[in-house]
This record gives sequence, C-alpha cells and structure tokens, in this order.
Amino acid sequence: MEVIPAIDLKDGQVVRLVRGDPRLSKSYSSLGDPFGVAKIWIENGAKMIHIVDLDAALGSSDNMSIVEEMVKSLNVNFQVGGGIRSLDIAQKLFSIGVKRIIVGTMAFENRKALTKLLEEYGNERIVVSLDHYGREVMLRGWKVSSNFDIRDAIMNFLDLGVRIFLITSIKRDGTLTSPDFKILREMCKIKEAKIMAAGGISKLEHLSMLKNMGVYGVVIGKALYENKFTLKDAIRIEKER
Repeated sequence: MEVIPAIDLKDGQVVRLVRGDPRLSKSYSSLGDPFGVAKIWIENGAKMIHIVDLDAALGSSDNMSIVEEMVKSLNVNFQVGGGIRSLDIAQKLFSIGVKRIIVGTMAFENRKALTKLLEEYGNERIVVSLDHYGREVMLRGWKVSSNFDIRDAIMNFLDLGVRIFLITSIKRDGTLTSPDFKILREMCKIKEAKIMAAGGISKLEHLSMLKNMGVYGVVIGKALYENKFTLKDAIRIEKER
C-alpha cells in the first residue's frame, strides 16, 4: 500500500478545504511555503507527494509555475491533479517530470484524450479520479454530476485500459471522521482495479483497515496537518506485513 501525503495549493499557499468548499479553506502557511511542506514530507519518508491545484480545479487560475519548480527541484515523485482538462496540460505536466497525473472531468468529457494519454504514457501513470457524493461521481470541482454510479464508472474506464482509481468521498473529505469503508470495500473487490483511497482518514487504525481491505494506496491530508498521526507512523503501517 502506498502512503502519499497531500499538498493542496490555493493562491500559492498550502491549504485544506472541507468537502471541497473554498469558503471553508484553512491555510497551513505556518508550516511553510509549498516547498517547505514538501521537504517535511520528504524528510519523514515520503516517496510520492500528491499535489492538487485547487485554483485550476475551481477554474479561477492555476499554480503551474509552483508545481513545475517543485517537481524540478525536489528529489521525490509527484502525482498531480486539479483542473487537468486538456491534453496540452497533461502533456506539459509529464514533460516537466510529473510521475502520475490525476484526471477527473476530462476522463468523462474527453475519452479520446484519455485514450491518447494511456497509449502515450501507460496505465501506471494515469489515475482517474472518482469523487463521489453517495454513489454519484461528481465533476468540475465537485459541482456537476457525471450521471455515473461509481461502480459503473470504474467498469467503464477499465474497458478503456485505466487501472488506477483515486476514490474520494466528498461528504468526508477534510472532516477527519472516517473513510467511506462501505464504498471502498465494494470497489476493492473489482478485479483489475487498483484503488487509492482519500477523504476522512483520521486514525492509524483507518490505515490498517484500508490496507487489510486491499487498497493500492492512501492519500492523506488533513490528518497529517492536524497532527492526528505522523507520516512516519503511517509509513510504518504501510510496511507492516
């Protein structure tokens, strides 16, 4: 199981939202700028860092220059998501050295572009993000329904060659309650799908439960920022047999 700390960028700062609502934004600039926070995660054992460009996801602006500088200057792998809605942006991220990209809206609205990315870069470097409210997958910064049930969406994308899926419970994201174990357990049973879990993780026990369930990876944000547990402890669980 991969343990991946998250850095969410808004207006060049590290922030966390609650349920994706920009009105419920909390800055963590006290920990440093995005580079400083990334260095903390690297020092604590991170092999991959998850970056979300919230400005790009919300359609206001973007933090591409910061992302590019981080990828080029820090010795760690990055997976990047948020507002990747065109082939050009996806290809630019790969060209600057991003290991994986996370696509949501584009995967649903431009299957041709998704197929091209899979052909060019392979299915280990493309993650399809399934942000769900109940069982309904939401798009465009969690504002618009895809009209897809989450299980149907996975089956559909598996047929296209996608293998890695980032599943985020919108209801639980940033709440420090618990993951949506029911949905995650169901999705982990789908053969060939590699499931990454996000949203609601707040205890080390949650990580143990997710690992035992068979998740491929976990993305952890607020729990780390609010000192619910350390990244070192999370990685220890990752390595336990």
